[in-house]
Amino acid sequence: MSDSKPSHKSIWDSVVGAFDPIHREGYKFIIISALATLVLFLIWPPLGWIALIVTLAMAYFFRDPSRATPVADNLLIAPADGKLIAIRRRPPPPELSALGEAPMTVFSTFLSLFNVHVVRAPVSGRVISSRHEPGLFLNAESEEASEQNERQAMVIERPDGERIGVVLIAGYVARRIVPFVKEGDTLSAGQRIGIIRFGSRVDVYAPGERKMMVGENQRMVGGETVLTDLAGMPSGYEVRVR
Repeated sequence: MSDSKPSHKSIWDSVVGAFDPIHREGYKFIIISALATLVLFLIWPPLGWIALIVTLAMAYFFRDPSRATPVADNLLIAPADGKLIAIRRRPPPPELSALGEAPMTVFSTFLSLFNVHVVRAPVSGRVISSRHEPGLFLNAESEEASEQNERQAMVIERPDGERIGVVLIAGYVARRIVPFVKEGDTLSAGQRIGIIRFGSRVDVYAPGERKMMVGENQRMVGGETVLTDLAGMPSGYEVRVR
């Protein structure tokens, strides 16, 4: 029998543990909003309460929970939280030229204001291309958004040489994409690769026709939901918390 004693958490630890951590990209927005809230409370309390709600909403938007990512070389993982609005076959856009011109399977996930907006790597590999494309700010749910909106396009080459495309797309409300990685970086599946502020879309391009493990309108959990098995067959796997 083990002689170890059970650990005891304080009430404070329990309270803190009930909330997701905040990503550092949100600190300045939350601090500015909190300071404005204090000033407005001094000027006119009703405005202060409104500002407090905005501050809490800001903290909620920038939350960055840990995720248990399946560990298997052949799995394609959902890069973001949100609704899988489309699974299509189409050629990659010019900014993903490293993928070639053949039609690919594209998984499109729409992120509402209420979803976590930290984006994660769908596979392990090396970033061989990362390009920022200026563009419009159409509704991110529309098909036109994939090739007309402002976006950050990345190509990740897996250890076996297969290439996967990931495109972070700004939407009508989201107008700022912040990548965390650059060309030459080596990634692990589930690793944080960027954040899109205030509503957006993420497209993942996979070569060939795939057996789907998800369906349209299904809710995705970034870094956890398995989109497809790139080897074309089910497999067992472990998970890694990030």
